[in-house]
Amino acid sequence: MKQQKTQGNNTVAIVMMILLFGMISFVTNLAAPMGIVLKNQFQISNFLGLLGNAANFIAYAVMGIPSGILLQKVGYKKTALVAIATGFVGIGIQYLSGHTGQESAFAVYLLGAFVAGFSMCLLNTVVNPMLNILGGGGNKGNQLIQIGGSFNSLMATFTPMFVGFLIGEVAKSRITDIFPVMYIAMGVFATVFIVLSLVNIQEPNAEKSSEPLTGLLLGALKFRHFVLGAIAIFVYVGIEIGVPGAMNLFLSDPNAGGLEPTVAGFVAGTYWFLMLIGRLIGASIGAKVSSKAMLTVTSFIGLALVSCAIFSSVDTPVNLPVLQKGAAGELSFGSTQVPINAMFLVLVGLCTSIMWGGIFNLAVEGLGKYVAAASGIFMVLVCGGGILPALQGYIADVAGYMPSYWVVFAGLLYLLFYALIGSKNVNKNIAVN
Repeated sequence: MKQQKTQGNNTVAIVMMILLFGMISFVTNLAAPMGIVLKNQFQISNFLGLLGNAANFIAYAVMGIPSGILLQKVGYKKTALVAIATGFVGIGIQYLSGHTGQESAFAVYLLGAFVAGFSMCLLNTVVNPMLNILGGGGNKGNQLIQIGGSFNSLMATFTPMFVGFLIGEVAKSRITDIFPVMYIAMGVFATVFIVLSLVNIQEPNAEKSSEPLTGLLLGALKFRHFVLGAIAIFVYVGIEIGVPGAMNLFLSDPNAGGLEPTVAGFVAGTYWFLMLIGRLIGASIGAKVSSKAMLTVTSFIGLALVSCAIFSSVDTPVNLPVLQKGAAGELSFGSTQVPINAMFLVLVGLCTSIMWGGIFNLAVEGLGKYVAAASGIFMVLVCGGGILPALQGYIADVAGYMPSYWVVFAGLLYLLFYALIGSKNVNKNIAVN
C-alpha cells in the first residue's frame, strides 16, 4: 500500500517536473519577443529592447555555481521549491512594471527579468536530475528527460506566437498587452509550488565530494578541451537565442520586415519547432553518430544558412505557411510572403537543436571527478544567451538587421573549430579519480 502511494506521489511529481521543464522555456523565450513591446512603448533601440533578455541570462552568471551548492545543501525538492517561488516573484515584478509610471516601468521590468533568470538557472539545475531520479534512472529516467525536453521545445514554439498574437498593432504595443502570458506563468508556478510542497518525494541526497569545490573548479579548468568547450557553450546559447530574437525584431519592424507581430511570432516559433524536430532526429541517431561528427556537420550547415541570410536581398519574398489573424481577430493558417532571409534563419533551428548535448559530451569527456564542477561552470556560461543577442541588437541599430548576423556567423565558425580541433583532450596525464 505504501509502495502504491509512493508511485502515485512520483506520478504527480513527474507531471510537475515536466510542467517546470516547459516553464523554463516559456519564461526564457518571453524575454526576446518582449523586446518588440519595449522598443515601441519606450521608444528605445534594439540593443535596449534586448536588455530584458540579457538580464534574464546574466542571472545565470551570478547563480550558476551557487545553484549547485544549494542543491547539495538542501536537496532536489527544496531547491525546486525555492526556484518556483523565485520564478513567481520574478514574473510578478514584470507584471508590476505594467502598473508603474512610464519613467520607471522599464527599470522595474528589467529587475523582474533578472529575478526570473535566477529561477530559470535553479530550475535548469534541478529538473533534469529530478526527472531522472523520479524515473528510477536508466532508460526510464532518460525517457522522462526526453519527454520533458520535448515539452520544453513545444513551449518555445508557442511563446513567440502567443506574444505576437497579444501584441496586435506594433506601434501601440504595451507591457499590459502581455499580461495574459504573465497570468499563465504565475498560475503554473503557484500550482506547482502547492502540489510539490504537499507531495512526499523519496529522493537521495545530492552527491557530496570530499574535495573542496574550489579545488574541483580549478581542476576542471586545467583541461584545455573543457575550457574551450565552456566558451563554446557561451557562444552556442548566444546563437540559439540570437537567431530567432533578432529575426522577430526584423520581421515586426515596419521599416524592415513589415510583418504583423502574429506572423513574425509564428515565423520565430517555427525556428523552435524545427529545434524540436532536430532533437528528435538527434536522439534517434545519437547512438550511431559521434558528438564530434554531429557538431561538425551542423556548424558547417549553419554557417551556410546564415551566409545565405546575410547576402540575400530582404526584398526577395518567399511563401511560408504561417498563422494569420483576420480582421475580426480570428486565427487561420495560410501562405504568407516573408523575406527569404527569414526562411534561411528558421532552418538554422535544425542545426542548433543538437549542439548543446554535443558540446557538453565533448567538453566533459575524460574529466572524471571534475564533471559536476564542470557542469556548474557550464551553467554560468549560459549567460552568453543574453550577452551575444544584446551585441547583435547593438549592431542591428548601427548597421542593420542582416549585418548583425555576422555575430552568429562568427559564433558558428568557433563551434566548427571546436568540433574539429578544440574538442581533443590533450591533458590525459591529469588524474581524474
